[in-house]
Amino acid sequence: MKRLSFALAALVLAALPAAARDTLTVYTYDSFVSDWGPGAAIKAAFEKTCDCEVKWVALGDGVAMLNRLKLEGNETSADVVLGLDTNLTAEAKDLGLFGPHGVDVARAHVPGGWSDTTFLPYDYAHFAVVYDTETMKTPPTSLDELVTGDASQKIVLEDPRSSTPGLGFLLWMKSVYGDKAGERWARLKPRILTVAPGWSEAYALFTRGEAPMVFSYVTSPAYHMVEEKSARYQAAKFSEGHYLHIEVAGLIEASPEKALARKFLDFMLTPGFQNEIPTRNWMLPAGDMSVPLPDAFSTLVRPDKPLLYTPEEVRDHRRAWIDEWLNATK
Repeated sequence: MKRLSFALAALVLAALPAAARDTLTVYTYDSFVSDWGPGAAIKAAFEKTCDCEVKWVALGDGVAMLNRLKLEGNETSADVVLGLDTNLTAEAKDLGLFGPHGVDVARAHVPGGWSDTTFLPYDYAHFAVVYDTETMKTPPTSLDELVTGDASQKIVLEDPRSSTPGLGFLLWMKSVYGDKAGERWARLKPRILTVAPGWSEAYALFTRGEAPMVFSYVTSPAYHMVEEKSARYQAAKFSEGHYLHIEVAGLIEASPEKALARKFLDFMLTPGFQNEIPTRNWMLPAGDMSVPLPDAFSTLVRPDKPLLYTPEEVRDHRRAWIDEWLNATK
């Protein structure tokens, strides 16, 4: 009789639905969750630390994510937003959606240090013009040489209205040329092959040979050196300095999974996340790693002068500077 009771109990338990796992919805950009990006490995590593599932939602590029949040407002389904950069954080805070991350900021390692209690960095790199050494023997050594150089040697840029690299190049131009930026955009126009909506589209055109230059990162050549054993693509070092790009993540204050979101942000600065950044996101880590950087990273361009506007300066002037770019290049 006792054996029969156990058997019936087992059948009843087997018929019950499995307990639902908590789901953490993370908005991010396309390349982060691409086949070669870090998304899959980070998802697997974090899920080992919790009874949860990470759901990535890819939304193009960083500026596109901010635009999506503006549309969704309090109805957003995001718990975490990963892939904005410091050029967008003041504008993102103004939405009133983000809450304090609760992570010790001393654990974040980026140029200039970190003090923001709303957004937390997970990687960084300086922007750069990357060129094809097989089709361009004499790359520009300054932003001025890029602007005034041979118009037959084209560059692929990204749209500053939808792309964080695109916005980065616009800010680079503005930080170097100031009030003359519109004139310099007009002078550069003949060298622009196209303005792609995001980095992935722009870099694909470049590697297909559509243009000898693309706007990317000083770290981009490391991908080709490590994965393809090729030094064909290199970053040009510019005498005026290079604009700094720091990528960040933040949690949605109204998220029903806020505790899990904080756990994810804490995990973000550990080796389980950071080990994937150099050779999957091809950026520099903003937290502790348990493995050394590949040797290729020691050969990369090291800018002498980092350029960076404050988040508030970008928030206050982004629209006007984009209008200046549109008027100069139409």
